Amino acid sequence: MALSEKYNILITGAAGFISSCLAHRLYKQGHTLILVDNFHFPEKNKNLEGLSSCKRIERDDLFNWIEDNEPAVDFVFHLGARTDTTEFKKDIFDKLNVEYSKDIWRYCALEDIPLFYASSAATYGLGEFGFVDDHDIVESLKPLNPYGDSKNDFDKWALKEFMEPPSWYGFKFFNVFGPNEYHKGRMASVVFHFYNQLMNTGEVNLFKSHKEEYGDGEQTRDFIYVDDLINVMLYFLDHHGKAESGLYNIGTGKARTYNDLAKAIFKAVDKSPVINYIDTPEDIRDKYQYFTEANMSKVEAAGYDKPFTSLEDTVAHYINEYLSQNNRVYTGE
Repeated sequence: MALSEKYNILITGAAGFISSCLAHRLYKQGHTLILVDNFHFPEKNKNLEGLSSCKRIERDDLFNWIEDNEPAVDFVFHLGARTDTTEFKKDIFDKLNVEYSKDIWRYCALEDIPLFYASSAATYGLGEFGFVDDHDIVESLKPLNPYGDSKNDFDKWALKEFMEPPSWYGFKFFNVFGPNEYHKGRMASVVFHFYNQLMNTGEVNLFKSHKEEYGDGEQTRDFIYVDDLINVMLYFLDHHGKAESGLYNIGTGKARTYNDLAKAIFKAVDKSPVINYIDTPEDIRDKYQYFTEANMSKVEAAGYDKPFTSLEDTVAHYINEYLSQNNRVYTGE
């Protein structure tokens, strides 16, 4: 799944988890990359090993650099954002996730550049309106934290904005896991944390259920491997202008339980499952999601028909090829 032509592609948040994996895939395809990020965090800069020939621009310098250099940019992937769901300073999210995104959008609109940006499944809140990427429900969604609010605020703004890029796609990422997330700390995936917990203690702790209709560990999430997620984004890159602009879910469309996930991790390291069930902390209990599952009909209607890799296979690949190899960096192989 590669574009036949080679392009100049600008990627924000380039040293981060998903962005760096995307950058390596695009670089392997022969595209020229402009990488934008706050590069003053050496712990994640190793994600860009092998991309030293790519132009790097500091996040806060981007628009001055564009004005001074007038670069030829064919596509923009705006994946940079503040993603800490435990941060509650709204002004931080307003600046980085809303206003900066508006500046990116306006640049793409003025320069006639197709835009692909990261929204989030966090916009769906508790799922009161389902997990359907329908534009009609965006105004009614009730995210659970300022991060989700900021993503939904920008989606709402984009849907109302008269001046648009020639084509644009806002991707609502579900529970993404995979290589190059080692630097994310508490915001890393549960796959990353459960694996390390298992290696340190021989056990995995899951939350008990506090709802009668769910058993312990039977809460579900739509877990998607970063490789599968990038396959979807590259499909839209290859079909930009053909697929209708708008918001699109990216998950697998198949919810799996935390018990399934824990068992897959134990299987990947060839150990018998030892799972403990602990109380969900009271301060998050009333906002804890028991079910998330991406409705993928819109992506399918756009023509994407590649099967998603099973949770068991992706967990095993992540653990055996990356986590157990001292967090080996993804290079698009």
